[in-house]
Amino acid sequence: MSEAQPSLLETFPNPHPERDYEIETICPEFTSLCPKTGQPDFGTFTITYTPGELCFELKSLKLYLQSYRNVGAFYEDVTNRILDDLVEATKPQWMTVLAEFTPRGGIRTNITVEYVSEEYMQDTGIDFGG
Repeated sequence: MSEAQPSLLETFPNPHPERDYEIETICPEFTSLCPKTGQPDFGTFTITYTPGELCFELKSLKLYLQSYRNVGAFYEDVTNRILDDLVEATKPQWMTVLAEFTPRGGIRTNITVEYVSEEYMQDTGIDFGG
């Protein structure tokens, strides 16, 4: 099993940093490996965020997610790692990653992880419960 490659992520300047707006990107072809069985896991990732100064470039996101193809990781780990890597690359105001994995053995697993910047919480006055 190999390692994911966060260095594949590329960014570009937010064309409208003066405005809060939401970007939703749906990635329906995610694949990684079950670390116990080595069998492939399939899922759809929905990434939603309000950018700060940077946005992620879509082709680089595709290549980054494809780098998980031979990575053995539990659902919970891979979802958190993807959020951490995207936050590190883009420094968003807030971001959620929803991972919806294909049922295995009749059980479907969905995982949602969230990041909210301190500055965004202070600016909005919203308590995100984090």
